[in-house]
Amino acid sequence: MYEGVVQDLIDELGRLPGVGPKSAQRIAFHLLQAEPVDVRRLADVLIEVKARVKFCSVCFNVSEDEQCRICRDERRDPSVLCVVEEYKDVVAIERTREFRGRYHVLGGAISPIDGIGPDQLHVKELMPRLADGTVTEVILATDPNLEGEATATYLTRLLAPMGLRVTRLASGLPVGGDLEYADEVTLGRAFAGRRSAQ
Repeated sequence: MYEGVVQDLIDELGRLPGVGPKSAQRIAFHLLQAEPVDVRRLADVLIEVKARVKFCSVCFNVSEDEQCRICRDERRDPSVLCVVEEYKDVVAIERTREFRGRYHVLGGAISPIDGIGPDQLHVKELMPRLADGTVTEVILATDPNLEGEATATYLTRLLAPMGLRVTRLASGLPVGGDLEYADEVTLGRAFAGRRSAQ
């Protein structure tokens, strides 16, 4: 335990996701040794990002404007909508340069243990986006874990009566992976999603 403001800094840094007590302490001491101008620049950026960044009114991606750049881009295919858990998933998909449709960010995944149900996500905002018939395919790009699967299953059932094509991202073995180290679920999905070798 350190005294006063140093401990306060460590405690606040420790509240960040993925930052444990040791990491918080390392970051705190790095900041203490940094030049004041560098620390001020970091503080200014933190304050500015909180003041300027909000969520897109259409898809809930991060944006500095009312709508994000993807929703404003008229070259994007409005008939395909990719549903993701978090805005960081949008960045991951965009890096592939394979998807030219639009997005809908749920803001998390269904997790009864954490008290998160469909009402805590942007599910109710998704439905009006699908109502006018513009969207013909919904790609469910949720994480391949228990919460992501629960979310995808819920959305599949919810969207079934709408007559939309609902697809999931393919999943299976990673390139360079060994079969003996693959878990049963991953290996089972690889078999279920197999395709022609030609």
